[in-house]
Amino acid sequence: MIVFLLLFVAYVGWLSARITRPSLIEWLLGSFLIYASSVILTGFVLSALYQTNHEWVWAFSVFITASAIGFSLRALAHQPIPYEPLSLIRSRWQVTSSWFGSLPTYLKVVFSVLFLTLFVLSITNLAIVLFTVPNEWDSMTGHLNRVVQYMQRGTMRHFGGTNWNIDTYPKSVCTLQIYGYLMTGRFENGFKIIHYLSYWTTIVAVFGIVQRIGALNKQARSTATLSASFLAALAMSLLPDFLMQEVTTETDIVLTAYLSVLLYMLFAYRASDNEADGASSKQRDNRYLYLAGIAFGVAYGHKVTFTLLLPSVFVIMIYTVFWSGPRSATSIAVTAARTGRLAAAIAVGVCLWMLPTGYLKNIQVFGHPIGPPTALRHQSVERAGSLRNLAEQGSRNVVRYVYDHVNLDGLRNTATGESINREMRKPAIWLEDRLHMRLDEETDFSIIPFTFQRKFVFYNANPYWGIIGFGLIIPLLVLTLLFVIRSTPHRYLGVAIVLHVLALSYSAPYDPFKGRYFTETGMLGSLFLGLLFLNPRLNLTLPGKPVLKAYVAFVLTIGCLSALGCVFLNIRALPFAWTTPDGVRFPSVFEADRIRVMTVGRPDTYLPYKRFDELVPDSATVALGTINDDYEYPLYGAHLSRRLLPINPFEKGVQPIPKEATYLFFSKNVIPPRPGDIRLGTDTAAAHSPYVVVPGEDYYLRKLK
Repeated sequence: MIVFLLLFVAYVGWLSARITRPSLIEWLLGSFLIYASSVILTGFVLSALYQTNHEWVWAFSVFITASAIGFSLRALAHQPIPYEPLSLIRSRWQVTSSWFGSLPTYLKVVFSVLFLTLFVLSITNLAIVLFTVPNEWDSMTGHLNRVVQYMQRGTMRHFGGTNWNIDTYPKSVCTLQIYGYLMTGRFENGFKIIHYLSYWTTIVAVFGIVQRIGALNKQARSTATLSASFLAALAMSLLPDFLMQEVTTETDIVLTAYLSVLLYMLFAYRASDNEADGASSKQRDNRYLYLAGIAFGVAYGHKVTFTLLLPSVFVIMIYTVFWSGPRSATSIAVTAARTGRLAAAIAVGVCLWMLPTGYLKNIQVFGHPIGPPTALRHQSVERAGSLRNLAEQGSRNVVRYVYDHVNLDGLRNTATGESINREMRKPAIWLEDRLHMRLDEETDFSIIPFTFQRKFVFYNANPYWGIIGFGLIIPLLVLTLLFVIRSTPHRYLGVAIVLHVLALSYSAPYDPFKGRYFTETGMLGSLFLGLLFLNPRLNLTLPGKPVLKAYVAFVLTIGCLSALGCVFLNIRALPFAWTTPDGVRFPSVFEADRIRVMTVGRPDTYLPYKRFDELVPDSATVALGTINDDYEYPLYGAHLSRRLLPINPFEKGVQPIPKEATYLFFSKNVIPPRPGDIRLGTDTAAAHSPYVVVPGEDYYLRKLK
């Protein structure tokens, strides 16, 4: 099957070279977009036909879908002349070598450190992706759990799972995970392919967006623009939570990739008239609008939190699409034509990639596109109650998240780093106390109450932007919004960032795990680092500015150390064994057994899950009397061959045990145990560990046949 995967990737690249302009960045982004959109659309069709688990059907059908998408786009782009990607790679390598050779010593050192750090992290993370099992909370309860269910059932139709996420989350990412799994010979880590690709796609897109911004400033081919692009892309690659999601099956990194592709297409459209010799604003390249429409539909079909990005995306559309110069009859007609094309492209994207992913089914089953009322009250705007309370508590959330950003994430995994972090934050904590903001006292609009010293389990799993964020991105953002730094595209980007922060703060209760939600905001923020070369007052290429250069070098150096700490001291995926500052020893993820790795987020469940794995055959059919927070994915076994049948679907109560079940795995809080049931045990000491957020249940096993 791996041969078919490689053939498909090659075919997607062939199609992209016949759609996009001769640009290495656009070829890579176009290939990613065609790959994702064609697999998603194929998955929807195969689900309807109950063919979700047939790798041979997948192997051939994706070519049909990709061909339909690719040749349709080529026709819309008026049959552009194909080009050879390999020649582009050789050309860009020569340009990059020449660029690096022309840099002053200061910048050579800075970029060398950044490239070396990324290289070390890339090798390490690639090994983690290939050789370790997934273990994120949402994946164990919902995301990967439902993927296996969909394969076992042959379809992604609604079935009523234990965790509400199983049925309510959009299903487009499931198609990509199933395809990756089946096409790698049912290799479990094939589930991570789309997430790993998303990491690199975002980096490429950030590089490309800064290039397009440089073109808007008439600096398309300058050394400064190339330096700005590399700095923004490298900084994005080192933002702690984005970097850590590279090795996981979290969904936010994929949404970030889709958003970055969408924004690239918008900025490329805006810059296309500048890049065309003698072209007027009426002659922009419309193929970018068609690609943007697909990216919009794919992004919205991926996750409903894209709704929170809509105001930000709209603001950027104002600058890149809707604005067409001084108001006149001609400009109004031009704007109307552009808007009509973009609206049509988005409408097609929504119909093909958003609507079939599950929103309509949620309305049918739950009466709401997001999910059941219980879930909405738990982690949506409904929890705030009155509009007045929402305004008050949402404002507190804005400040809470700003406080959470000002942390040395990565470094504070060590005792020394944590000590420095505490001292650094004392002035901010003192200020909050004097202003009586009650950030840690008001708790009614919080999933887990805010604390000034965020617990290790939260910042280890979901940090924010680290020192690159509060040391460079945020100051550049503030200076731009205050018109101290003048850059029209960055001003629109700044408004987009503010709108997204407000949307995250007011739309849902405070959650210390929400670092991952700011990955998309971080992608927008990383674009501001280009100002260090594109803005004449800041340009680090020019001589002088010793204080600014020293400060930038300091922040980036600490940022590199933080990124290394996030990977090498991440207890969820430790490359090497490590003892935490409080004396708890964690094994290397390459040496620990499968169940130990999967239950690292709930260590008190290791003993019962380990016993279950030893007692229940790999081919068994197991009825599950579990609850919403229980890990179910580890119960499928190392080969994902056990069949699991949930009998306590969310909010429906316990259902009869299916006749085909041979075992029953249950919590005593769901089903009362009876004589003969095997108590699987629990680790009571671990249940009170600071590394446990929600203690596990008291689990039992019953042999039915």
